[in-house]
Amino acid sequence: MRTRTEKDSMGQMEVPDNMLYGASTRRAVLNFPVSGMKLPSQMIKAMGLIKRFCAQANCELGKLSPELTAWIETAASEVAEGKLNDHFPVDVFQTGSATSSNMNANEVIANRAIQLAGGIVGSKTPVHPNDHVNMGQSSNDVMPTALNVATAIAVTRDLLPAMELLHAVLNEKKELFTDFVKIGRTHLQDATPITMGQVFSGYSAQVTSCMKRMHKTLESLCELPLGGTAVGTGLNTHPDFASSVADKLAHETGIAFIEAPNHFEAQAVRDGTVELMGNLKTFALSLNKIANDIRFLASGPRCGYGELQLPEIQPGSSIMPGKVNPVICESVMQVVSFVVGADAAVAHSASTLSNFELAVNIPLMGQQALESIRLLSNACRVFVSHALEGLACRVKECEDYIEKSLAMCTSLAPVIGYDKAAEIAKTAYINGKTVREVAQESGLIDEEALNKALDPVSMTKPAK
Repeated sequence: MRTRTEKDSMGQMEVPDNMLYGASTRRAVLNFPVSGMKLPSQMIKAMGLIKRFCAQANCELGKLSPELTAWIETAASEVAEGKLNDHFPVDVFQTGSATSSNMNANEVIANRAIQLAGGIVGSKTPVHPNDHVNMGQSSNDVMPTALNVATAIAVTRDLLPAMELLHAVLNEKKELFTDFVKIGRTHLQDATPITMGQVFSGYSAQVTSCMKRMHKTLESLCELPLGGTAVGTGLNTHPDFASSVADKLAHETGIAFIEAPNHFEAQAVRDGTVELMGNLKTFALSLNKIANDIRFLASGPRCGYGELQLPEIQPGSSIMPGKVNPVICESVMQVVSFVVGADAAVAHSASTLSNFELAVNIPLMGQQALESIRLLSNACRVFVSHALEGLACRVKECEDYIEKSLAMCTSLAPVIGYDKAAEIAKTAYINGKTVREVAQESGLIDEEALNKALDPVSMTKPAK
């Protein structure tokens, strides 16, 4: 491997000649051979956007020449477009402030800008990674800003559209199943009737609530720490710098980014990311409820609940011919398990690595949050296309369960009293009969009143 010699504040380092990063990045590669997982590409894109607009702002404020700005802008745009991802090798499990990744971006952008200027890569002339690319910035404000920008973009462009897709198909099923009456279940035991449409209206409402929470979380993510530099005081940066960059990011992305109102809070804690993960977990658990209910309601096909029919998309067993399993529901539920674990990892790091003036948990939080968003977004789409769109209600099975259910005696209680209704239920259970049959034999209620009381549709629409 051919190398070149670059220098940082600690001395000289040999750097692969085909890489645009420099000495600081090379040290990080050697220091952190932990997981092989690199910083998420979304954060690299965010760093490219941030560095591009930092250069623009510094130029407008008279701090950076137009010539240097143009080279830095072009190089940073290539980073934002993912063209230079191969030049970002630093492991996720690095310094908690992600200084190594910030320097990785500074060095790559500087060296690419030097190429554009016709200079010698590694010379730091005419573009310096610290003096020019990192002007008015610190890793301590850039990297949490990159985390916020990356997660806000991912939520806005990936997760929320996937949630809306899920919400739409649940609403479609709510309408499609509105006239299908089934037995309700509480404590895993028979309960009074409910329509399948009402069941799915509950699922739809869960997703609606989760989307509201996610929109609220965006408000926290949109407050950017940039401008606080080392400890929140804004040392070595222009007072108008951060708000200018935030405005440019907002214009570029269509997301309402602003400068954080308090930089000491913005750098000392990652409460916005903790809030995000909590709401991702809440949505994941809602998704788990929906997928698990459907998995059980579609169990069978002959010896389970069998009230729903999932699409048959692949053989379910290597030994049992003809078996078909609820594989999509299981896939979704495994994603949920990942997100629950990711939330725990983020919460733990927030509680142990937010000390004094800086929260040093940026790379882990970024990796866990962005992977959770990606997996939940994909799980929603797969759940919709491979399971929910083709989901059907097995009407006969629903009707049979209603007629057999002992919970049907509930509507008899106002007519013949609770104790007599309970006795009918017990007798029906012991003798293997239906509530209707035992009630007819009891002589406690005439046929017309019995049919009215045991009408399952009316039980789903109680008088107000």
